[in-house]
Amino acid sequence: MKTRAVRIYGKDDLRLEEFELPSMKEDEILAKVVSDSICMSSYKATIQGPDHKRVPNDVAENPTIIGHEFSGELVEVGNKWSFKFKRGQKFSVQPALNYKGSLDAPGYSFRWIGGDATYVLIPNEVMEMNCLLIYDGPGFFPASLSEPLSCVIGAFHATYHTNAGSYNHKMGIVEGGNMAILAGAGPMGLAAINYIIFNERRPGLLVVTDIDSTRLSRAADLYTVEGASKKGVTLKYVNSVDLKEPVKELRSLTGGKGYDDVFVFAPVPAVIEQGDDLLARDGCLNFFAGPADPGLKARFNFYNVHYEATHIVGTSGGNNDDMMEALDLFTKGLDPAGLVTHIGGLDAVIDTTRRLPEIHGGKKLIYTHINMELTAIDDFEEKGINNPVFAELAGITKKHNGLWSVEAEEYLLANV
Repeated sequence: MKTRAVRIYGKDDLRLEEFELPSMKEDEILAKVVSDSICMSSYKATIQGPDHKRVPNDVAENPTIIGHEFSGELVEVGNKWSFKFKRGQKFSVQPALNYKGSLDAPGYSFRWIGGDATYVLIPNEVMEMNCLLIYDGPGFFPASLSEPLSCVIGAFHATYHTNAGSYNHKMGIVEGGNMAILAGAGPMGLAAINYIIFNERRPGLLVVTDIDSTRLSRAADLYTVEGASKKGVTLKYVNSVDLKEPVKELRSLTGGKGYDDVFVFAPVPAVIEQGDDLLARDGCLNFFAGPADPGLKARFNFYNVHYEATHIVGTSGGNNDDMMEALDLFTKGLDPAGLVTHIGGLDAVIDTTRRLPEIHGGKKLIYTHINMELTAIDDFEEKGINNPVFAELAGITKKHNGLWSVEAEEYLLANV
């Protein structure tokens, strides 16, 4: 079986190639990839190459396929796994395998599996760790977005609080409490806002800050103050650039109490320190953003750690349960389409991955069996003047409040 895929050979060395996959073993599964969502982690792997913890040292000789937020369809199932999986099933993959304690993950470490490919061989390790997850919902792109949402879900489950006089921790956010998401209007911040409002365990106050007014406006359009209020959440969007005394003014929104849960979505020392200053007694700072700098440090108030029981936690990805929760939420009505702002084909992956930090907007969604330059959904109408496919896509997205949708996906796959 031939595949077409983007492989990494070293630092900033990505190549789109066509090559033959090895013959499938009885403990492997051959799969067709349909969609992949490009993650900032893929950008970090690209710029770091073999210095990245998940990228093998020998990629120059044995390149690996990039992309780890993908979904598709099972084509052929090896005998070992035929009792559990069937051809034609739609799937997603939890890349954080933790197989025998290894950091190896699809999209970083394996030669024959990654999201930016047309066909892949799913190795035995994925099934052994129950990381091949069947998706029964509509379309393919929601399953691609289950991985980033699982990261958010994992962070919420990892957050904890203490019981005075006891050594037993209470896991999760404070229900009905005060929560802040700092630098929270990017793609992962949007996923967090969506999850918070849809989830049954919610804060009473949710404050989302950012320094980009365009991103904040889009977040407010997608996840409205009115919609959150119907779920019992007081939602406030704040451009921190406009604040003369950010900590004082943000704390004032809580009546001076501070925030029980603070999530930091940017690996910036000043933002981390601001989060620390916002914590209430027994407040938990969740450092969500994955830094590229292995030496990143920030100051933390250890007086408050000792006397006010403030604390910090961080997670890197979600686990199987988190991803299954994400897939289940999609079948129950949580719509992840608000995360997606750009659509492209496999030929757009290299440039998009290299320039990801400078391309504004949310998630960049790739359909691996088509060629198409990365295109913002907002540009469909203009491109549609000379291209009937974009004209039709513009009409479909307008019907869906300007968002990507299963209808748009089906049209794209049938007509490009």
